[in-house]
Amino acid sequence: MDIDALAARARQLGGHGRALLGIAGAPGAGKSTMAEQLVSRIGPEAVVVPMDGFHLHDDELARRGLGDRKGAPETFDVEGYVALLARLRTETAHTVWAPAFDRARELSVAGAIGVRPEHRLVVTEGNYLLFEGGGWAAVRPLLDEVWFVEQDESTRVDRLVERHVAHGKPVDLARRWTLESDQANADLVAGTRAVADLVVSVG
Repeated sequence: MDIDALAARARQLGGHGRALLGIAGAPGAGKSTMAEQLVSRIGPEAVVVPMDGFHLHDDELARRGLGDRKGAPETFDVEGYVALLARLRTETAHTVWAPAFDRARELSVAGAIGVRPEHRLVVTEGNYLLFEGGGWAAVRPLLDEVWFVEQDESTRVDRLVERHVAHGKPVDLARRWTLESDQANADLVAGTRAVADLVVSVG
């Protein structure tokens, strides 16, 4: 299914109210790219709100002993994410502010995304939209559909290493992080594929 067909499907969600579409998949699978392409095709009535805006700060991860697990389910403020999704479903008459994630600085930025009344479609993307452990089960009921994005595994790994390098990690550390921490998260996410509303394979 090409991006135009996917955009047409997304437009049909939600009836006359605001729709929330989730895009899930492993780290580096192409979730952010697909979300941005969809919003670009649909136009000003759509907006992207990434799950990654709810990363816990590195200081808090260090305090919890989770510095080497950043990106795992327990390293996010899942309750905050769920609360935002609930607000996006019900508070449609005024702007709701959402956080973004700055990859260059590896931190969340509060109030960076304005979801306005004219936004009839919110596309939220992240690893754990279909995950059911540790509070994540509350996410799926708030979404109209969740699509699962996947691509060739070697390509996904190579692109993830390149992303880490581009954001400042040395090549050896980037590959080790990808094959250890990121891969552990990817294995968790793979177990959620079967319950997605749609599986989209990308090149």
